[in-house]
Amino acid sequence: MPMTITEKILAAHCGKAEVYPGEFVQAQLDLMLGNDITAPIAIEEFRKIGAARVADPEKIALVPDHSTPAKDIKAAELAKAMREFAHEQKIPHYFEVGRMGIEHALLPDEGLVVSGDCVIGADSHTCTYGALGAFATGVGSTDLAAAMATGDVWLRVPESMAFIYTGERRKWVGGKDLILYTIGRIGVEGARYRAMEFKGPAIGALPMSDRFTMCNMAVEAGGKNGIIAPDEITRAYEAGRARRDPAIYRSDPDASYVEAFEFDVSQIEPQVALPPLPSNARPISQVGEVRIDQAVIGSCTNGRIEDLRAAAAVLKGRKVHPEVRLIVIPATQAIYVQAIAEGLAEIFVAAGAALSTPTCGPCLGGHMGCLAMGERAIATTNRNFVGRMGHPKSEVYLSNPAVAAASAVLGRIAGPEELGL
Repeated sequence: MPMTITEKILAAHCGKAEVYPGEFVQAQLDLMLGNDITAPIAIEEFRKIGAARVADPEKIALVPDHSTPAKDIKAAELAKAMREFAHEQKIPHYFEVGRMGIEHALLPDEGLVVSGDCVIGADSHTCTYGALGAFATGVGSTDLAAAMATGDVWLRVPESMAFIYTGERRKWVGGKDLILYTIGRIGVEGARYRAMEFKGPAIGALPMSDRFTMCNMAVEAGGKNGIIAPDEITRAYEAGRARRDPAIYRSDPDASYVEAFEFDVSQIEPQVALPPLPSNARPISQVGEVRIDQAVIGSCTNGRIEDLRAAAAVLKGRKVHPEVRLIVIPATQAIYVQAIAEGLAEIFVAAGAALSTPTCGPCLGGHMGCLAMGERAIATTNRNFVGRMGHPKSEVYLSNPAVAAASAVLGRIAGPEELGL
């Protein structure tokens, strides 16, 4: 039977020659992860079921990234519970503050996820790793608890949707714009419990950073996973980084898709998602006059070095608007160091931005940039729900890093073209 890349990976991990959409399978896992918000709940459930030892410590990653460095006593206690569990269970892939990063940028960069893997994480944006040609999906903390005890997980094989991108991207258009445009077309439930397979020549031209961004936001369309077949760009990224041999899977030419969409990227402008949903996307030329109080550049969606370079290219020689706060958050410590080495950090500070240690912080309204009542932010994060970044009567607009940087300079939502770039 012809199969999609998602079906092939799941078949391989449950010891079957083939699987079909709707089938329930028990899949062996290559990696499972939790963070300082979700792992403590999983640890509690792990103990409730009477488990003494995790099935395989090497296949677990624990990353304190959401409310760290600890913002208050409760955050400190949650991080402590995860830290002590990691030590007790001899889990080698525990990443302490100062040596960590935002999990979905950190784990691929560390080579802990590779092509062909089957991965779950107690975080909805685990789907990021599909950019490597892996099956990766978010689960609840109780599912993580069971997986830590058994080493596997039960799943319903999702139907697959094909998204084919052709043409050449305009200047300042990246993966964030392509995925916002896509979600705008299909809606926040348009891919509910489906595999979103991104393909076509425009995807083949994307660097890994943009591929991670696209797969990261598959869940914002309701997707079970996002995925891109590995190619030379993937192999170059994994070379010298992967801790295991990658397994390469690709969809069969006659594989079945429940729906297919084709987009000409040359017709896509930089996109901005207006509150309160990521699907409320429109071209920047149609956004209008929207004053902002804050801009955030970072997160698991757009905190990679390529994102920081794009923002710095806009900010160089310019100042943040006097009525705007700009917060820049490199996604990992390694990216932070690289930003210093390349002179990006100096550009950000000279422009008047606050440069933070890696943290999810403001993305979930946790710390390092919460919004007050009536305030408005543009952010390179992934969600703009009501109250997502702070007060329920604040607003979040989503964009790529270059647009966020230009907006910080002009004090209103705008693209780099308005600065003559």
